[in-house]
Amino acid sequence: MRYLPLFILILLISSCAKQSTPLGGPRDEDPPVLLELIPKNESLNIKPEKITLVFDEYIKLDNANKNIIITPRINKDELIISALKNSVIIELNQELEDSTTYVFNFQKSIQDLSEGNSAENLKLVFSTGTTIDSLTFSGKTNIYFPDPRAPYEDIIVGLYPSNDTTDVFTAPPYYLTQADSIGNFKITNIKSGDYRAYAWKDDNNSLKAEFKSESFDFLPDTITIDQNIEDINFNLSKGDQTPIRILRSSTNARGYDIIYNKTPVEISIESAGLGQKIFYTEGDKRIKLYAKEALADSIATKISLKDSVGNRTDSLIYAKFEESERRKDELTISPNSGKSFYRELAMELTFNKPLQSILYDSLYLSYDTASVIQIIPTMISFIDSMRMDKMRINMTIPDSIPMQIFTLNAKDSTFLDIEGVYNEKELKANYKKLRLEELADEISGSIDGAEGPFIVQLINKNEIKREEFINNGNTFSFRLVEAGIYQIRVIADSNGNKRWDPANFSENRLAEQVFYFLDEENSQDITIRAGWTVPDQIIKASPKTGKN
Repeated sequence: MRYLPLFILILLISSCAKQSTPLGGPRDEDPPVLLELIPKNESLNIKPEKITLVFDEYIKLDNANKNIIITPRINKDELIISALKNSVIIELNQELEDSTTYVFNFQKSIQDLSEGNSAENLKLVFSTGTTIDSLTFSGKTNIYFPDPRAPYEDIIVGLYPSNDTTDVFTAPPYYLTQADSIGNFKITNIKSGDYRAYAWKDDNNSLKAEFKSESFDFLPDTITIDQNIEDINFNLSKGDQTPIRILRSSTNARGYDIIYNKTPVEISIESAGLGQKIFYTEGDKRIKLYAKEALADSIATKISLKDSVGNRTDSLIYAKFEESERRKDELTISPNSGKSFYRELAMELTFNKPLQSILYDSLYLSYDTASVIQIIPTMISFIDSMRMDKMRINMTIPDSIPMQIFTLNAKDSTFLDIEGVYNEKELKANYKKLRLEELADEISGSIDGAEGPFIVQLINKNEIKREEFINNGNTFSFRLVEAGIYQIRVIADSNGNKRWDPANFSENRLAEQVFYFLDEENSQDITIRAGWTVPDQIIKASPKTGKN
């Protein structure tokens, strides 16, 4: 007990000496404030070796090499950017150009240390000459086939001097900026001159476009900037610019494989006996030729391939079909099951090998435990008689049959492929018949501001449900549409090949226009209910690449 007063005294002293962060209190939402900038903004006749920014609180950097945009082009690999307490220091480590205006746009790269609030509207402009360049280049970017997970902020817009030997695929631009969250862009402090202009989705932060995988667009003509340029439009899309070519070809079991570097959109094959004793299938960057039997001599085969951007390649190969003891691949079937229909049922079966024959007795459509519709030869067609691997079965289901679920049945050994292999597994594929009262009567409208031909697509949940090709005129109509929420997409099919064509950079050809229906609130969605008629939907064309 005699030590108790001493113990209490020690506790009181230690409690008073202990420091802790107060609980609660308002969160710091104020961004760092710039106190000093060296050199000063809009300084003239300087070539600084170092740039210093001083703030009112401790700061940190967020991906400075990406988020700090510097124009015109300098070597970012030479930069050393560091944060020390309340200062940012940029060591340039390179000689700057004469009579040139430089812009350092810091965007959201500088943040306070405690809460990550970004310094706002922070930009440094200075000139190595006697004047500050003040011309601007601005407009809007758009993505033809947008990915909602990919923000517009990843889009770079760049200018290259017309006499520059580099381009968007080979080097960073001379002037550049990033688009904002809704796709708008503006490059400032440009020197008067002639330029080539590009926009691209810089997914890998290389400051140049990847010609295989990144969306891009360009102005096809050189643009003279001697005054402020406004209302420029870029429409980005992907299109692998690599020329298509055959990599190798070789005998494989009783077949013959042809491997190429990218997927073609058009294939032409010329060979003796094609469609009679020789057939083919397409795979991922591959064609496989099949023969009904081994052949003593090689068969001269001409292969012509065309890729999506218009590149072509022609090759002559000599295909050899030999006897093989290798175990033959199983015959597999992929149906388009799960599709809905009204009256006209279109079933599609895809096989991994060309078919040789069908046993019709074991191929039928069932709609209850005891009722079936037998499939007969007149109901069947093949998409390509030289392939025989994609089968269509079409029939009309009368309204007198009240059932909604119809099942395509194929017993094992129904199909025999070109190698003499039967399907080992039984096939069952379901299809849903819609009632008339579940359907909207019609959705129709017109296209304004673009020239046809047109491909009009009705899309539900990112799937093309219906498609119409309009060769003449500008009106469209989809009848008896299942209720749901849809989007209408239009492709201005300028060459009339009934598909969308991406840009071809080497030919200076832009991608075909793509645009969507938009309502008064700028939404793409159209709600269609059973029994409704949705007329007079006007689809206005998006601005073309270039200046409005």
